[in-house]
Amino acid sequence: MIDVEDLLALVTAYNPRSNIDKIREAYAFGADMHAGQMRHSGEPYFTHPVAVAALLTEQRLDDATIITALLHDTVEDTRASYLDVERRFGTEVAELVDGVTKLTNLQLTSTETKQAENFRKLFMAMSKDLRVILVKLADRLHNMRTIKYQRPDKQIKKSRETMDIYAPLAGRMGMQWMREELEDLSFRVLNPEGRSSIIRRFIMLQRETGDVIHKITHDIRLELDRVGIEAEVFGRAKKPYSIWRKMQEKEQGFSRLSDIYGFRVITEHEIDCYMVLGAIHQRWKAVPGRFKDYISQPKSNGYRSIHTTVSGRDGKQVEVQIRTRQMHEVAESGVAAHWSYRDGVRAENPFAVDPAKWISTLSERFDESTNTDFLEHMKLEMYSDQVFCFTPKGDVIKLPKGATPLDYAYNIHTRIGDSCVGAKIDGVRVPLWTRLKNGQSVEIITAEGQRPQATWLDIVVTGRAKSAIRRSLREENRERYIKLGSELARVAFEHVGKKATDKALRTAAKQMGLEDGEELLARLGSAEMSARDVVSTLYPELAARKGEVVSRERAVLGLAPDQTPTRGKCCQPVPGERIVGITYRGQGVVVHAIDCPSLIEVENQPDRWVDLHWHSGLHPAAYTVTLEMTISNDAGVLGRICTLIGEQKANISDLHFVDRKPDFYRLEIDVDLRDVEHLHMVMTALEADNDVAEVARVRNADRSEEMRAAQ
Repeated sequence: MIDVEDLLALVTAYNPRSNIDKIREAYAFGADMHAGQMRHSGEPYFTHPVAVAALLTEQRLDDATIITALLHDTVEDTRASYLDVERRFGTEVAELVDGVTKLTNLQLTSTETKQAENFRKLFMAMSKDLRVILVKLADRLHNMRTIKYQRPDKQIKKSRETMDIYAPLAGRMGMQWMREELEDLSFRVLNPEGRSSIIRRFIMLQRETGDVIHKITHDIRLELDRVGIEAEVFGRAKKPYSIWRKMQEKEQGFSRLSDIYGFRVITEHEIDCYMVLGAIHQRWKAVPGRFKDYISQPKSNGYRSIHTTVSGRDGKQVEVQIRTRQMHEVAESGVAAHWSYRDGVRAENPFAVDPAKWISTLSERFDESTNTDFLEHMKLEMYSDQVFCFTPKGDVIKLPKGATPLDYAYNIHTRIGDSCVGAKIDGVRVPLWTRLKNGQSVEIITAEGQRPQATWLDIVVTGRAKSAIRRSLREENRERYIKLGSELARVAFEHVGKKATDKALRTAAKQMGLEDGEELLARLGSAEMSARDVVSTLYPELAARKGEVVSRERAVLGLAPDQTPTRGKCCQPVPGERIVGITYRGQGVVVHAIDCPSLIEVENQPDRWVDLHWHSGLHPAAYTVTLEMTISNDAGVLGRICTLIGEQKANISDLHFVDRKPDFYRLEIDVDLRDVEHLHMVMTALEADNDVAEVARVRNADRSEEMRAAQ
């Protein structure tokens, strides 16, 4: 364990004016509070807070943050209280310790709805003082470095949480080195074989080619010396997880992957960065599409650097980052650079971002989002790279990589996005699904009366745009969705012998983080959530007991012992729909949906009607329903539609074409389904596809012709 004098030496190295007596007091207080506690490794527990404090000294942070690191587990795990910390170390430290404690208690790996709510709480803590997150990230990094002493199941849980939340958060804050290490430590747990294979291949590559990093670094230094530029050059192999991710994204094997090395050039002045760029491009061929200038267009977390990829020695592609020393400090510390000290005073770095403004820009658009939209937006924001486009007036608009004119429109204002009918890029009319590139000028064309289309959800990539489109679609179709959701809820609740009362729906909505029961029904109707999930939320034991699959022989209840049911071909009823039986000579009882058009013919013959209902258990996907669809006549469309149906766990039992035209097909598909909710899921998935013009359930009274003949 690092002793107190060694820790003080680390602090005073960058902050000679540090209050070493107060840090020494915090060290002693923490050691006393944690006395007798042990880590899973067998070491004294206090080794952990001290290691976290040492990590934060690498970022040259202030005394309050270092003291918080030493005390961050005292309120949660020892007899110390908030008042004890406040009395001895002041309100600032007490509030920071309290903030870290609250973050530690968040369960960030629960259901998606709860996870979104936890993200909101996390950002609330960040908005009060970002140093809370800096301590928490250092805490997580040290825990991941020593995770091998945890139980295997806990290692997996913590690694997934780190990969999904803490690593991208560190990256979003500009602490790229921490993001890469957190990802690689998680990768070691989640996919040890994959990581080992990358390392083995690296060793083989070094044997074949020698020390490539040293050779390329030497080449760059020679080129800079030739043109008289003073700069430091560093090279490194990329982390195993970074390489693995590139292999997955590009669907390439290791041998075909090129840019597995990264190089960094650090200069004194900004003008030197562009001179270095010129020298490198003059010496080596630049790779098209791999140049980014974050100096002229910095990221929101203050990151500035020039990125370029060139074909270097032996044709190997290498990435080169070029920045000044001050830019490099921000690139290493990210938003934390705001608190960095040098020679006892707060470092005056012109590129450091004000944390309050950074948090404001990151979270200002989340207020109107639902929990699911918020979570989606957060993940997009954390993982996104950026493109920079210009308005017709020359203002710069920042968007994530892959953004479209629709994302641009919603970034300006929701009203502009909702009324968008077209776009021009550099004065040329383009489709709304066009991907924007750096430096393009974008003009949005609007029209009164235009409303967002469901297909827009497949076009946009930003959380703000998706949230606005979904909100508009929900409002426009809300009444229809609520009605459909009410029917789906009724069926699901009847499956477990319960009723979907207003109180039950309100309770379920509250537990699922929704505003009210009406909102829950709207979500059910729009297929954003499953009715089974609602039932399981309220009655988990009943839902589990109803898990037995009901055979087709026992599916329909209400028949006499000598009666045999047959599903009506005219309406093809499925479990969950209200049904009635009609007796036919020689046909037994034919089961019809209550809204079947053929029932009109027997409405004046009540003696033939039999009151029936479906068994409340789970049914197999064995009830055929015919769907009529109109789809684009393009290569691959039919195959994708079939795949889409299969993804919904439904089987296609028959398919035939009704009409063929040069631009479209009309066809009928027989799909085997479980129940009415399964039918709704399949139809919703099909309706959302861009190449499906229309989909409808076939219900035809003419199909009962053979039964009428048997009357």
